[in-house]
Formats: sequence, structure tokens, C-alpha cells
Amino acid sequence: MWGRREGKHTEKYKDWESEEPLEEEGEGELHREIVEEPRGRRKAPLLAWALFLVLPCFAADQISKSVIVRQIELGTGFTVIPGFFDILHVRNTGAAFGMLQGIPEPVRTWFFLGITVAAFIAMFVVFFRAQEKSWLLKLVFGLIIAGALGNLTDRFVYGEVVDFLSVYIGKYRWPTFNLADTYITLGMLGLLFHIFTVPGEEG
Repeated sequence: MWGRREGKHTEKYKDWESEEPLEEEGEGELHREIVEEPRGRRKAPLLAWALFLVLPCFAADQISKSVIVRQIELGTGFTVIPGFFDILHVRNTGAAFGMLQGIPEPVRTWFFLGITVAAFIAMFVVFFRAQEKSWLLKLVFGLIIAGALGNLTDRFVYGEVVDFLSVYIGKYRWPTFNLADTYITLGMLGLLFHIFTVPGEEG
């Protein structure tokens, strides 16, 4: 009789020992949930994150150009910082900072449209592949897309790009530009910074 009690006590003790792995399993499941939780968060926000950057930047570019077109006569402007910065309403038929202006008009719009669409596709592909990359890549691609979209919109609305930011020192004047050009430039600088400072993934 005493032996049976001892046996029961031993069985109970063994059952208690067998429950320990169950508690560890539960802790493991909880740990896996904690580790895997951020993955669900990364599925949707990329496009939304980009839109929250692209749309405000695009809107700022188009609003500023609309104000310039309505308020300042073409070829005129005013000084903001003497000897350094003017607001000057000019038009650009080429790319950023006046490049490629010699392309004929019928070809020019479609040429830049094709370049912009190709750039969009390439950037979106890289953007979605960079889901686990740093925020810098998202910022870079968002700025470039906003700038390209802003200048492309000008070509359809005005037939050319509206420029109005003029920076100069003495006789040396930088080609007049706009906010879209600024976005593209900052985006390219950020991309170069990322390429040369962030180590590549090891296979």
C-alpha cells in the first residue's frame, strides 16, 4: 500500500517533469510571435509610406509653379538674397537644369515620358525589393519619383518645365531650377551615399 502511494507520487512527479517542455514550447511560440510580428507590419506600409512623401512633395512643386505662372511674368522676377538668390520665371524645354533642350518638340515630350516611365518601373521594382532596407532608400526613391512626376506634369500642362529658383555668386549663375529638380538631386545624392556607405548583402 505504501508502495502504491510512492508510485503515485513518483508518477505525479514525472508528470510535473513532463510539463516543463510544454511551458518551454509555449515560451517558444510566444517568442516566435514576437519575432515574426514586424514582418506583418512591413507588408503594407511601403507604398503608403512612399505616398505620404511623394504626394506632399509633388503638391508643393505644382503649387509653387502655379503661383509663379500666375503672379510673375515670364522672363521677370525679383531678388530674395542680393548677390545670391533670385526668383526668376523661366521655361525649360530640356531636362533638369536645362539639359537636352535641343531635342525637337514633337519628340521631346514623348522622349521624357518614356524615360520617366522606365525610371518609375525600375525604382518601384527596387523599392519593393528593398522592403527590409533602411529608411534612406525609401526616402531616396520617394524624392526621385516626386521630382520626375512634377516635371513630367509640366510638360503636359505647359509644354515645358517651369523653373524659378536662381542661385548665383557674382557673375556665376547656376542654371535656374525648381523644387522637382531639387528632389531629384537630393534623391540621387542620397542614393550615391547609400551605395558607398551601406555594405552589400552577402550571399
